[in-house]
Amino acid sequence: MSLDGYLLSIDQGTTSSRALILDIQGNIISQKNFEFKQYFPNDGWVEHDPIEILKTTQDAINFVIRETNISPKDINIAGITNQRETVVAWNKITGKPVYNAIVWQDRRTENFCETLREKNLTKLIQSKTGLIIDPYFSATKIKWIIENIEEAKKTIHENNLLVGTIDSWLVWNFTKGECHYTDVTNASRTMLYNINEDCWDDELLNIFNINKNILPDVKNCVDDFGTIDSSFFGEKISIGGVAGDQQAATIGQACFKEGMVKSTYGTGCFLLMNTGNKFIESESKLLSTKAYNIFDKRDFALEGSIFNAGTVVQWMRDEMNFINDASKVEELANNSTNEIQFIPAFTGLGAPYWNSDVRGQITGITRDTSKADIAMAALKSICYQTRDLIECLLKDTELKSNDFTIRVDGGMSKNNLMMQLLSDITQIRIERPLNQESTAMGAAYLAGMKSGVYKDVAEVEKLWKTDRKFEPTISLDEADQQYNRWLKTVKGLINNG
Repeated sequence: MSLDGYLLSIDQGTTSSRALILDIQGNIISQKNFEFKQYFPNDGWVEHDPIEILKTTQDAINFVIRETNISPKDINIAGITNQRETVVAWNKITGKPVYNAIVWQDRRTENFCETLREKNLTKLIQSKTGLIIDPYFSATKIKWIIENIEEAKKTIHENNLLVGTIDSWLVWNFTKGECHYTDVTNASRTMLYNINEDCWDDELLNIFNINKNILPDVKNCVDDFGTIDSSFFGEKISIGGVAGDQQAATIGQACFKEGMVKSTYGTGCFLLMNTGNKFIESESKLLSTKAYNIFDKRDFALEGSIFNAGTVVQWMRDEMNFINDASKVEELANNSTNEIQFIPAFTGLGAPYWNSDVRGQITGITRDTSKADIAMAALKSICYQTRDLIECLLKDTELKSNDFTIRVDGGMSKNNLMMQLLSDITQIRIERPLNQESTAMGAAYLAGMKSGVYKDVAEVEKLWKTDRKFEPTISLDEADQQYNRWLKTVKGLINNG
């Protein structure tokens, strides 16, 4: 392990942009995040302003550099992690977006997805990409912008349109237009990338009528992604690692061995199992995806996605005024005395239901139902959805629940009540790391491996330390009874939706 310099981790998320400066032991010296506005132009539509994303990212980096008094020339290298599937299209001459970023949560392309299913393209797309046909992924968002936005049509006619996920938007801007790059993990979420052959797939590009020339070049997670121009922070800073947020969390959690599982509880919830060098095509509506390409280690993962996790707490805070701070939800839920069911389908349901049309529901309320009961049901709903994913994982891999531990991270993992509920409902041991900033750590570790701070994943594994373990405190029968009530409620909602 080299002992020189600092690492800059750029963590561009769904609700905020964040920067961290770390020493080479992985200790956080400084971190800062800036929230940005969420736009909801129509039901099921979610957008961001790409310029605001860039500005908040730049502001966060400036803040941590100033706060630490670290000279940018002492920053060894930078890594980037980002919200996945979110799409930006921009004019490569002016640098201006032709439309707002269409966010991963956005459901506007469901009708087009249904036409693809009707054309019996599900199997073809899954066999190449590991993904199911859903508005979640980038391809239909790109197609929508190209076909519906006049500025995009004009720019593509002039051969000046560039499209990419958020990582490529940041790389292009920070390198002053020198580099239009993405990495394999972000590419693997577009529904245009063949994860078996590691390339943009011509057949898929034809299906979506998307020209390869507008897409970024694809690199490994540890690679040369260009250099941040000195006009931004006073000195040039190399970019040596990029990964989508959930793969970055997998790396930050040191899940480098086949069968290891991590689950991130942020805006949404994302559970990944490392499947080694095996591309497992899920029979249970999970996603197969790239875990990472790091040097000669090129691993796959099975993933389950829950669209709403932290957003449930935000909703209780911002819309319902149950709490004035997200951290207070644990204290509120602890006062619950009645059991009700909460299905947080604000933007539909993710795996394994993949239903864009259903919306949220609270059932079983009585005259004495309290805010605390709703808060408890909200936390449990995230645990039930995690068990949905675990049940699928067990079917796809023939593993048993006692074969593995779930390593958790994300803001909600700090909630001890929810972590205990998670262990009880899934009947699996939960392990929380001492450093829960797994996503940002993953980006830092990738960059560190590029610069030689860490020579390989084995050195990164040594940095992972446990904070607390949670073991089931209820019986399997009781857990099953609770889970079956959840399944019954969800089935009723879907059938009546």
